[in-house]
Amino acid sequence: MQGKRILLGVTGGIAAYKSPDLVRRLRERGAEVQVVMTAAAREFVTPMTFQAVSGRPVRTELWDAAAEAAMGHIELARWAEVVLIAPASADFLARLATGQADDLLATLCLATEAPIAVAPAMNHIMWANAATRANVATLQQRGVQVLGPAEGDQACGEVGEGRMLEPLELVDRVATLLVGGGPLQGRRVLITAGPTRERIDPVRFISNRSSGKMGFAVAQAAREAGAEVVLVSGPVGLPTPPGVRRVDVESAEDMLTAVLREVEGTDIFISTAAVADYRPASAAAQKIKKTTDTMDLCMERTTDVLATVAARPDRPFVVGFAAETESVEQNARAKLLKKNLDLIAANEVRHDKAFECEENQLVVLWRNGRRDLGKASKLTLARALVAHIAESFAAAHKGAAQRGTALG
Repeated sequence: MQGKRILLGVTGGIAAYKSPDLVRRLRERGAEVQVVMTAAAREFVTPMTFQAVSGRPVRTELWDAAAEAAMGHIELARWAEVVLIAPASADFLARLATGQADDLLATLCLATEAPIAVAPAMNHIMWANAATRANVATLQQRGVQVLGPAEGDQACGEVGEGRMLEPLELVDRVATLLVGGGPLQGRRVLITAGPTRERIDPVRFISNRSSGKMGFAVAQAAREAGAEVVLVSGPVGLPTPPGVRRVDVESAEDMLTAVLREVEGTDIFISTAAVADYRPASAAAQKIKKTTDTMDLCMERTTDVLATVAARPDRPFVVGFAAETESVEQNARAKLLKKNLDLIAANEVRHDKAFECEENQLVVLWRNGRRDLGKASKLTLARALVAHIAESFAAAHKGAAQRGTALG
């Protein structure tokens, strides 16, 4: 980052207290940092603080007569190599999505050709609100990079997703932007998530306890890493991660059909879904009445979605999940070998350790190794898992290219 010019926009929110440290960390890497503050940001941190840590006068006003005599907002927009908004409040995300130019920061975002990144920070309910999700999706479709947010304790006393990423992580993310995208930039990732439902009759079905939270977190992490992400989801009540294209399905057969339709051109396939292994051999056309003390239900095997993709001659890089109640690593490694997977992420699910929880614990296995990702929030684990997948995919891709060169 030596000599790189970063324009840091600071908007109104309690997370603004982290932004002076972010400036310091950016400068430690050799970057030049120009801070632009909104009026609301000045209610939390003073411009003098940022001037002290950046070594530059802070810009705050669009109507600064001295600066605008030389079209200062255009000058700033041209100066920046990256525009980073941290924290990015819900209000600023909304104004940026609608193209408003009612203050200096919003105006220069419209006037710049530099990459723009936002680090959202807000209450978790505000982050989950449909309006905020729509605004974020709009920004991502326009190429704005959304960094975070993280999960954890919030200033309001509640816990959830909405914390601004820590300064050191933001510095790493910005460094990635400066070298041309995340580790999965230009790659297509197909992910399955959630349970399936196998119908018994029009009102009953067989399913499982999967909430889809881990799969949706993996989809968000893959999108953050620069990938084009398609998420094939069973029936869950979760919002779609910003920038992700979602395909909703119900049964194992529906999921197989959707995956086979989407898999062509896919670089990486990640199967987090808890797909039913069996289904009723025939679903009743009408509701089954309670006429006997017992009922026999004839079941048949479903087609294995993960194994089907792994067996394709044009297979992508294939990652599976193993939810086990005993002998976790032993069973997961057997699944890895039997289905010819590249990687598998294993977790223990007994005693409510994973289902419907905000945390999980994963170990990643491959043919000649393992990596323990430990216990953390599902989003934190998803980001670590996606980073490992990107690294493994790059190594496999490089190895295949070298083999091809040798044969040629």
